[in-house]
Amino acid sequence: MEEQGLLENIEDYQHGVGHCYRCQTVVEPSLSKQWFVSVKPLAEKAIEAVKGGQATIHPKSWENTYFDWMYNIRDWCISRQIWWGHQIPAWTCEDCGELIVSDTDPDSCPKCGKENLTQETDVLDTWFSSALWPFSTLGWPEKTKELEFFYPTSVLITSFDILFFWVARMMMMGLHFMGETPFKDVYLHALVRDANGQKMSKSKGNVMDPLLVMDKYGTDALRFTMTAFAAQGRDIRLSEERIEGYRHFINKIWNAARFAGMHIQDCQPVKLSDIKPENLSLPHQWILSRTSRTISDVIKALEDYRFNDAASAIYQFIWHEFCDWYLEWVKPDLYGDDQQSLETGRRVLFVVLEIILKLLHPVTPFVTEEIWSVLPGERKSIMTEPFPEQQKDWENAEAEQATELLMGVITGLRNIRSETGIHPSANINAVVICHDADKTASLLKNIEAVKALSRTDVLDILQEGERPEGAASFIFNEIEIFVPLEGLIDIDQETAKLEKEKGKVLADLKKVEAKLNNDKFLSNAPPDIVAKEKDKKETFSAKLSKIEDNMKSLLNMKG
Repeated sequence: MEEQGLLENIEDYQHGVGHCYRCQTVVEPSLSKQWFVSVKPLAEKAIEAVKGGQATIHPKSWENTYFDWMYNIRDWCISRQIWWGHQIPAWTCEDCGELIVSDTDPDSCPKCGKENLTQETDVLDTWFSSALWPFSTLGWPEKTKELEFFYPTSVLITSFDILFFWVARMMMMGLHFMGETPFKDVYLHALVRDANGQKMSKSKGNVMDPLLVMDKYGTDALRFTMTAFAAQGRDIRLSEERIEGYRHFINKIWNAARFAGMHIQDCQPVKLSDIKPENLSLPHQWILSRTSRTISDVIKALEDYRFNDAASAIYQFIWHEFCDWYLEWVKPDLYGDDQQSLETGRRVLFVVLEIILKLLHPVTPFVTEEIWSVLPGERKSIMTEPFPEQQKDWENAEAEQATELLMGVITGLRNIRSETGIHPSANINAVVICHDADKTASLLKNIEAVKALSRTDVLDILQEGERPEGAASFIFNEIEIFVPLEGLIDIDQETAKLEKEKGKVLADLKKVEAKLNNDKFLSNAPPDIVAKEKDKKETFSAKLSKIEDNMKSLLNMKG
């Protein structure tokens, strides 16, 4: 095989028995010619390439399918009777019947010397032509600069259903003609299905037009949705509700950037090496540490082709850490009178925002390019920026633990507010009992941050103490949080509200349970409708349990 051109292995079967090029099953003799090429020697090389690590398939589970096909490969029927394509390079001498297969047009018959030659009218199989794609598009068989620079490519991303039809054939052709695999990694993505897991079909009417979806929700929102659900080996269940959810995420980024832009408009870009976390306050140390760890998580996920994990890491960091917490913590610096704190807040905010945009850019290129272009300083396209690198000097486990402690206490105070119906603008008094001396000291050191983010007037942080009378409570990692409710709420009025809400939830739950207990409904309703009713039951049950817990808490407060 190495010494012969691939075309020299082509054989002409007149009315011969062949094999289906899709499923490899035997096909009956046809009235037309069938052109076959023996590819077993090529398949053996392609098998060894994957076994030897020259090419890696992701997810790894698809390797078994690849090997199964390649070990049981049959002669490849490369001829098609269609009107368009590469005409098969085979000629028949009309005088002596000699068959000539050549990579250049012959002038005469090598057997009889006559020039009365007719070329085969069949064209090459589409997959045969496509198998040449990695190098034929770069000028092959000429040794072009493009071919030298771009071959082999790094990653091929395609659907699992053409692993044999295209991926394996490109592997065989690349190894045969170029001497090496056409790509180092193959990422096989799953199918995109509708919200109920059904394959999208025009006849079913469950097809989503991506152009219409992008017009409605934005291209970045659609891209992030697809990335967030691209778990290896699992089909994507796509719905407009999910895309709409990630549109809110894009809006969150936009609003956070607008807020930051108001405060950094007079700043100049900051070098990462100029940031010294050890000289900063706890919130700045925490966000820089979390930034570095997020960079590491995203890079690792991308290297392993776990795109959903990369999207999840970015999402959690931006929404729940940067937006929900850090932007609140940095406001006292940005709006305060201390010039040094103001400059520090601006610098850290600027640095973290730039890193966020770079992390996001591969998934959401449009919004990140727009925000990047209006940031201070001389700027080229964000596409030309290097991807962020982990900043190990920023990582601080103690700062993260201390901040998580503050976040837990603040969250507990906020939960008490929401569950007991305390007005959002009302200031409260609170008591925190923490038996751990180190944690108590950490809370006392950052008591002003806790008070500011929980709207607390008086906050007593104690190592030992008793529960105040008539107080609502919350437990966070053995830390007891209490808020006395006297003067803040009317317990009888709140109990009446919960009783009324409980009645509505019980009525809704009763309707759903009646359906699910009806054998006729279960046997006749489509599976997706039954599933929705079961989801409703779970939602109503969880809501009922929450209401009853709140009523119990109010009853305990009343004594």
